[in-house]
Amino acid sequence: MPASASPAAEEVIHEVFLEIHAGWMELLSAGNLEQGAWAIVRRAVHDRLELEGRAPAFVINGPITQALAATRDKLQKMESTSGLYEAIAELPNRQFEVIVLRYLLGYPTAKVAWFVGIDECTVGHHLRRGKERLRIKLGLPDDRKKPKKKGEGT
Repeated sequence: MPASASPAAEEVIHEVFLEIHAGWMELLSAGNLEQGAWAIVRRAVHDRLELEGRAPAFVINGPITQALAATRDKLQKMESTSGLYEAIAELPNRQFEVIVLRYLLGYPTAKVAWFVGIDECTVGHHLRRGKERLRIKLGLPDDRKKPKKKGEGT
């Protein structure tokens, strides 16, 4: 580690190394080593910054990040009779990301998971939560099938 690296950065790197080392076999068997390792790095940095009460010193602005930021801005300015665009723009970040990537930009769930750095099942979770939040915000009926109680429907 160069002499200019901060002790906090060295500690985070060491924690990431230990976590990757401890979960190496699981990372290998998960099918996407790079995505899993990168998720560990992102989480470790996020956790350290949160612990120290600091904002990130920089933000990675790749094409997807830029597209999502631009999409949120555009949705906030668009008008719709139902309020859908505004409601999507108001979603929490993770729900906004997966809703936009999946439904507005048409990416398959696997690609959304890769872009966002989460598991496909977690993408599904955020999609369901985002859609439920939109349903409530827009005052739409709950058309999900409710489980029948014992003795009903016979």
